[in-house]
Amino acid sequence: MARPGATCPPPARRVMVAARALLFWALVYSYCGVCACIAGLRLLWSIGRRPGETFRWVVRENPPACLNDPSLGTHCYVRIKDSGLRFHYVAAGERGKPLMLLLHGFPEFWYSWRHQLREFKSEYRVVALDLRGYGETDAPSHKESYKLDCLIADIKDILESLGYNKCVLIGHDWGGMIAWLVAICYPEMVTKLIVVNFPHPSVFTEYILRHPSQLIKSGYYFFFQMPWFPEFMFTLNDFKVLKSLFTSQATGIGRKGCRLTAEDIEAYLYVFSQPGALTGPINHYRTIFSCLPLQHHEVIMPTLLLWGERDAFMEVEMAEITRIYVKNHFRLTILSEASHWLQQDQPDIVNKLIWTFLKEETKRKRE
Repeated sequence: MARPGATCPPPARRVMVAARALLFWALVYSYCGVCACIAGLRLLWSIGRRPGETFRWVVRENPPACLNDPSLGTHCYVRIKDSGLRFHYVAAGERGKPLMLLLHGFPEFWYSWRHQLREFKSEYRVVALDLRGYGETDAPSHKESYKLDCLIADIKDILESLGYNKCVLIGHDWGGMIAWLVAICYPEMVTKLIVVNFPHPSVFTEYILRHPSQLIKSGYYFFFQMPWFPEFMFTLNDFKVLKSLFTSQATGIGRKGCRLTAEDIEAYLYVFSQPGALTGPINHYRTIFSCLPLQHHEVIMPTLLLWGERDAFMEVEMAEITRIYVKNHFRLTILSEASHWLQQDQPDIVNKLIWTFLKEETKRKRE
């Protein structure tokens, strides 16, 4: 008889690991099936109501003027040696100033940082990147090319290609996930970390398993595991889902802040209406379950976490829990009446909070 507390022999341990893995993937694909059924019912409802409109999809051939606004900066490209991918970014501020690197979320692109490009260029070289697969950045065809280690390596390589060895790193949503991971894996490259509406990845993976309400809110993670169907659903009714994400009462921008202009919406529609433009962004999610949980957790640089309290996709309780993983100065600010799209929703407040954090940290370092 085995002694109490004795470790399981290797064969038994392997069986337990295999059983847990089987249960995990069974849950993933079961919930994926549920999400697919719900999406299918919505499709049938749309066809029944407006059959002529359901499959209408307009490719925008010309970019709106706002995408070439000179006040936002200069459109640039850099090719990464190791991957061979060409990345597009918009840069504002003088070369040689400290680098501020901005990572957008889904379904966004560099333009989601327009308010910050204008604001911080006085003291920083501000670079708003199109992540791998987004916008004018190259989009590898295989989903394995979107694993988290590839996305982390992209940021490291881009930093070096821009001629910098460190930066202030800011990420929102999925870009926040990448920012956390870069800070964990390459702490020497991040002087200060600022994340908008995304918790520490370990908090997210632990919380979602214990809270069905967050599991439901994150249903799109599971729905995106399917091939081609998520992309197809986005195109229905001329990208109604995309428009709704940014403008609806439930999830949109502007309850008590800025609203997207018609031209802003056209900017998003221009980028994502291009053939194949949605596959790269959705591929970011198609490898997520094979990459988490993390082996390393701690963040050692000063960190600011900003959160919109009315985030329709992320529960605010995760923000406070994130504190335990930051082994340095940590500041959390939760903005009431603010949505998930915080830096676009309340840009003036967000910019002020970022300035305060950056100057506060500079003063603390001198003392």
